[in-house]
Amino acid sequence: MINEQLLHPASIVVVGASNNVHKPGGAILRNLLNGGYAGTLLAVNPKETEVQGVKAYPDVNDIPAADLAILAIPAKLCPDAVDCLASRKGVKAFIILSAGFGEETHEGALLEQRILDTVNRHGGALIGPNCIGLLNTWHHSVFSQPIPQLHPQGVDLISSSGATAVFILESAVTKGLQFNSVWSVGNAKQIGVEDVLQYMDEHFDPSTDSHIKLLYIENIGDPDRLLFHASSLIKKGCRIAAIKAGSSESGSRAASSHTGAIASSDSAVEALFRKAGIVRCFSREELTTVGCIFTLPELKGRNFAIVTHAGGPGVMLADALSKGGLNVPKLEGPVIDELKTKLLPGSAVGNPIDILATGTPEQLRLCLDYCENKLDDIDAVMAIFGTPGLVTMYEMYDVLHQAMQTCRKPIFPILPSVNTAGAEVSAFLAKGHVNFADEVTLGTALSRIMNTHRPAKNEIELMGVDVPRIRRIIDSIPEDGYIAPHLVQALLHSAGIPVVEEFVSAKADEVLAFAKRTGFPVVAKVVGPVHKSDVGGVALNIKSERHLALEFERMMQIPGATSVMVQPMLRGTELFVGAKYEDLFGHVVLCGLGGIFVEVLKDVSSGLAPLTYEEAYSMIHSLRAYKIIKGTRGQRGVNEARFAEIIVRLSTLLRFATEIKEMDINPLLATEHNVIAVDARIRIEKAKH
Repeated sequence: MINEQLLHPASIVVVGASNNVHKPGGAILRNLLNGGYAGTLLAVNPKETEVQGVKAYPDVNDIPAADLAILAIPAKLCPDAVDCLASRKGVKAFIILSAGFGEETHEGALLEQRILDTVNRHGGALIGPNCIGLLNTWHHSVFSQPIPQLHPQGVDLISSSGATAVFILESAVTKGLQFNSVWSVGNAKQIGVEDVLQYMDEHFDPSTDSHIKLLYIENIGDPDRLLFHASSLIKKGCRIAAIKAGSSESGSRAASSHTGAIASSDSAVEALFRKAGIVRCFSREELTTVGCIFTLPELKGRNFAIVTHAGGPGVMLADALSKGGLNVPKLEGPVIDELKTKLLPGSAVGNPIDILATGTPEQLRLCLDYCENKLDDIDAVMAIFGTPGLVTMYEMYDVLHQAMQTCRKPIFPILPSVNTAGAEVSAFLAKGHVNFADEVTLGTALSRIMNTHRPAKNEIELMGVDVPRIRRIIDSIPEDGYIAPHLVQALLHSAGIPVVEEFVSAKADEVLAFAKRTGFPVVAKVVGPVHKSDVGGVALNIKSERHLALEFERMMQIPGATSVMVQPMLRGTELFVGAKYEDLFGHVVLCGLGGIFVEVLKDVSSGLAPLTYEEAYSMIHSLRAYKIIKGTRGQRGVNEARFAEIIVRLSTLLRFATEIKEMDINPLLATEHNVIAVDARIRIEKAKH
């Protein structure tokens, strides 16, 4: 429970305060003092009467009443101290820095539970244990360094890990990123990442609160709550970026389907972030770079001009932007020709605009003016300027400062000489700017932002989905496991997903009769074994009755075979869509190229059911193989709208058939006209709703 005593305490007691600033109890008291805390400070130290100029008491029983208690004492002493402070001293908020609790031993977990029970009984707030504390503009209750520059409109950082929060701050401070608050939740016994986000959402004031949230998450305990409050904040005008660590492990059990084998906890995280509109990052540098981008005016388009005095970084930045689906368009025409006449001989203007190492501040100002006022197709400017150590850069950086104050289009300052021109860069940052020292990291971060969509609408697409029939089919299935092919077809038909005509039988004459009616060539597949291809249970392009009879006889001898399925032979691009039920998250839907590519390339994207059409298109567009779907090198693309429709319909089916735990449709055969399901598997578990 986050309360006023935690956020704006009138008095703080540091239990375990020390004159040694290399100990947590000494460092946190130093930071409180240096941070200008205006309330009453108290210290508890049995060996001192004064600690860093603050009156010290020998025991928590001896202190006057206080709002917030910070504990930096051994774990075994914490429960009794918390009990005394809460019951006798009116303390309503606790920050416990100490380690040695549930993260280490069972005995530690019992101590932790005692503390939580006490705090909850007295209606208090608890941060930690095993954390670095809480930092905001009111009080600096952290024992770590660095302390970033604080501003009410700065970034809110919420971190599961204290050490990682410190390293994120290290990365951010060098870029000039300002902060409003830093939350290190540690073991999150009472207050976790979701709780902080919920509080920020429910108490959000757009006129005074920070609009930028950066998250480092080690465990998502309540995905629905994270999704709801992150989406809500973004809809209110906030921007959120997050790292989810520990997502590379696959699901908790081995899976038999293609989808089950590929889907992992990481797929669920990707799907959750996509639905919420959270920009996903994979490193501290990416996270703080995204945070810096969030402080600049919001981009209105994807076309960038690069202005530089160094060719190589300009080319690398252009490559990074292009790789992320952003544009560095060629600049040409009378306006560009005119600009070239005003630059030094040898300058390039095609984009990047390279004014050479000898370019002047006035020429930089000129290029920025042209990009702002004369190049209508340019949406933002990247300015790369360092120094080889021969000149000072104050005037050059002042030109950037002035332009960033007046230009409508965002200007991204890339100042790589943080050592050689350290004083100049520091002076630039002191004016309230940020710096992107590495152009490729900036390009990558920008592409992540531009390819993250707004939060999905909270709606279910029901058009053409027969929900009552879906429930009747599911309810009629007597046992768990993979369901019969005719039931798979019935479920897909009920969801409005087109399915190729097929016939299943253990009798050769019936299979031959179906093939003659539909016409050759046909495809034959064994029924029974899960992985048909692995046991030789698929035969393509069967052109005659004799060939089909031979294949039927061979397949019926495969161990586990119960019958043979025959379908008309269709052609098209093989696509894939599937789903897996993840505990806490619900159904994770995946899509990608089909056939063997889904397992070999693992180029899949994920979404959280139920899906909107916007989410489905986002999933398709994020595939590395999207160029194949769109059409490339003279080959026609597939019907993308039908593919998106099938993804959405599948997600709606899953919403009303939660007993489905794994399924995949592989392949979907796609042409420019249609997309049709050829093979599908569905596994249900009725015992777990």
